[in-house]
Amino acid sequence: MTVGELLAEGEAELKQAGIDTARLDAELLVARALRRPRVELYADRARELVPAQVAGARELFERRSRREPLAYVLGEWGFRRLTLKVDHRVLVPRPETEVVVGRCLELLEGMDSPAVLDVGTGSGAIALAIADEHPGARVTAADVSEEALELARENAVASGVAVTFERRDLTLGLAGTFDLVVSNPPYVSAEEIEELQPEVRDWEPRLATVGDTHTESIARAARRVLRHGGWLVLEVAADHGEAVSSLLRDLGYDRVRSSKDLAGRDRVVEGQWAPSTTP
Repeated sequence: MTVGELLAEGEAELKQAGIDTARLDAELLVARALRRPRVELYADRARELVPAQVAGARELFERRSRREPLAYVLGEWGFRRLTLKVDHRVLVPRPETEVVVGRCLELLEGMDSPAVLDVGTGSGAIALAIADEHPGARVTAADVSEEALELARENAVASGVAVTFERRDLTLGLAGTFDLVVSNPPYVSAEEIEELQPEVRDWEPRLATVGDTHTESIARAARRVLRHGGWLVLEVAADHGEAVSSLLRDLGYDRVRSSKDLAGRDRVVEGQWAPSTTP
């Protein structure tokens, strides 16, 4: 079997499984199986493959056909300037979360060594990206899941980025003093999760996905750890921008604003904690 024939086989199998990006996924999976850059596949279309290479690619096709997230099958995913290890322990980093990091970096601009807290760090994507792109930032990454923290630590070592990790249950509150608190909290309702794609519904951890109260809990808790003038930055569901903005105003945050993701949907809400009195 040639590279071209294997690509065609993979595309057909993934299409039959209902995957809209079947061709792209097949290319990425074949490239991973052959340990070659994707851009080289078409130059090698006529190259004959050994049976072990074909078997390796077919194993990856089979996993993806079960609607296992592509990032889990590949074992890694790109996020801003980083390549992060990802698996069933954490959410797959998404483009909208890159917008969250962008807003954080803009708010931290001009600060030499800001203290940053990432609540619910998962793979460490937000924390590591901020530390990578603002070398002076002192970033703490917290999560209730020890499994997630284990993976985040691995990503920190692989990325060569210094971040402090701590296991923390949000119900016990937050601790420390920070210039910025950021979070991509669980915000999918129990009803909504059943309507999402199988990759999310059946594979990604419910602990990091489903939750109706986490956003408000983080917004309330952040008031006690933010310095005067510090910022809270939250990723929110696509249709919840106005509701979360109203929540922050009700909780006493100033300069509340929302930012759109690459699809033009309100996805990031921020507010400054600068009350006249301590909460």
